[in-house]
Amino acid sequence: MTSKGDYKNKVEIEWCPGCGNFGILTSIKNALSGLDIPPHKILIVSGIGQSGKLPHYLRCNVFNGLHGRAIPPAIGAKVSNHDLNVIAVGGDGDMYGEGGNHFIHAVRRNPNITVIVHDNQIYGLTKGQASPTSDIGMKTKVQKHGVMHTPFNSLATAISLDCTFVSRGFAGDVKHLSGIIKQAIEHKGLSLVDVLQPCVTFNRLNTFKWYKERVYKLEETDYNPNDKTKAFEKSMEWGDNIPIGVFYKREGKPTFEDNLPVLESRTLVDQETDPSMADELMDGFT
Repeated sequence: MTSKGDYKNKVEIEWCPGCGNFGILTSIKNALSGLDIPPHKILIVSGIGQSGKLPHYLRCNVFNGLHGRAIPPAIGAKVSNHDLNVIAVGGDGDMYGEGGNHFIHAVRRNPNITVIVHDNQIYGLTKGQASPTSDIGMKTKVQKHGVMHTPFNSLATAISLDCTFVSRGFAGDVKHLSGIIKQAIEHKGLSLVDVLQPCVTFNRLNTFKWYKERVYKLEETDYNPNDKTKAFEKSMEWGDNIPIGVFYKREGKPTFEDNLPVLESRTLVDQETDPSMADELMDGFT
């Protein structure tokens, strides 16, 4: 059996004391150990930001890429080696801002990967300017007169594009978040886990206390995650009541890998390479 200790490494954690990222890190360890996945079967891909440091604090395969570019190498790795459990992590700026184009088209393609977003509604690494999910009116050191733009609703966007697993968790409820991440990893297809992750240094509006007064669990209500219309309606709730849990789930939709004929017999990592085939391809362009 794999335990949480199997994922521990010796890298010193550099997050601020009390940061919501600690809850996400613990939840990922809980989910992986609960699924009994050994470290060598895991690949965690990240971009840039405080969230991008998370893979450094786990003992597993790691790829740290460019800002907003976690999803493309995650898809490439999964296409190459189906045996890997591939998780892409990033912040709301990383995934929805710089990487917004990759996020949207990854949902369309439905690769069998898990995307975990540390959604703290602020840019933490670059010291506190508004992010794509910051609330209207929120004042920062850059947005002196308050945020003017409508926040990006990742859940509604994902559901509208028929993402096969759409969920939201709260870093202040590790047990609940661990269960969501576990379901996301088990799901075949792209799984989105948007995590409400309070930034204790730069976001003094959306605090742990603020969220605890507002979040409620979908599974504790009369709710069916297979109803796409209801899921979209729930994704629009924000303010005094904020739902967390699995919003939408669809089984049986072909994954990106399923639609690639070259992978019908063997995954890329199991196929023999023939450099002469590349030469033939290049000759066709001359």
